[in-house]
Amino acid sequence: MARQRQDSLRINEAGRQRMLSQSIVKSVYECKYGTCNYGKLRLAMNKLSNTNIALQQGNEVTGIPKLDNEEIQNNFNKLQPSINYILESLDDFNELGSVDMEMLSSESDQFLVKMDTIVGQFQKASEKDIKTLMIIELELAMFSLLILIFEIFFFINPSIKKMAIQNQKLKEINWHQTHAFESHMKNIKNYNRVLKIEKNMEHKEELISFLMQELTDLEVVSNNMVKSLMKPA
Repeated sequence: MARQRQDSLRINEAGRQRMLSQSIVKSVYECKYGTCNYGKLRLAMNKLSNTNIALQQGNEVTGIPKLDNEEIQNNFNKLQPSINYILESLDDFNELGSVDMEMLSSESDQFLVKMDTIVGQFQKASEKDIKTLMIIELELAMFSLLILIFEIFFFINPSIKKMAIQNQKLKEINWHQTHAFESHMKNIKNYNRVLKIEKNMEHKEELISFLMQELTDLEVVSNNMVKSLMKPA
C-alpha cells in the first residue's frame, strides 16, 4: 500500500509538471503583452525546478521516492535541456520583454512531449509493481492455505479422531452402566430382599447361588468398563 501511494504521488507530480510548463509560458505572454503577475511566474518556475529534482532524487517531505529506473532517468536527462532553457531564459524578470517566445514555446512543447513519455513510463512501472504485489499476495494466500491444510491433516483431524474415540468410549461405558450394571445391581437387591424373608434353607442356598452369579456378572461388567477406558486411541 505504501508503494502504491508513492507511485500515485509521483505520477500526480509528474502530471502537474506539464501544467506548470504551460502556466509559465502563459504568464510570460501576459508579462509581455498585458498585466504581469511576477509572484505567480516565480512560484511556477520554482515548482517546476524543485519537482523535477524531487522526481529524480526523491523528497522525504513530500514522500516521493528516489528514482531507480534507468530508462526513465534517461528520459529525464533528455528533458533537462528544455527545463534549463525555460528557467534560464526567464530568470531575470527585467529581460522578459526580450524573451524569444517562439523558442520558449518550442522548448515548452518539447518538454510536454518528453514529460508525457515519462508520465506514461511511471504509470507502466506502477502497474508492474501492482501486478508484482498481486502475485506476492496470491503466493502468500496459497502458502497460508497450505499451512491451513497441513494443520487440518496433522493437528485438527487427529484431535477430532481422538475426541470421536473418546466419545465412543464414553458411550460404551454409559451402555455398560445404564444396561448391564444397573440390571445386575437391581437383581442383587431383589435377591437380597428375598433372602431376608426366605425361611427355607434350600431356597436360601439357591438364592445365594444366584446372588453370587450376579456378583460375578457384575465383576465382568466392571472389567469391561475398565477395558473401554484403557482402549488405545
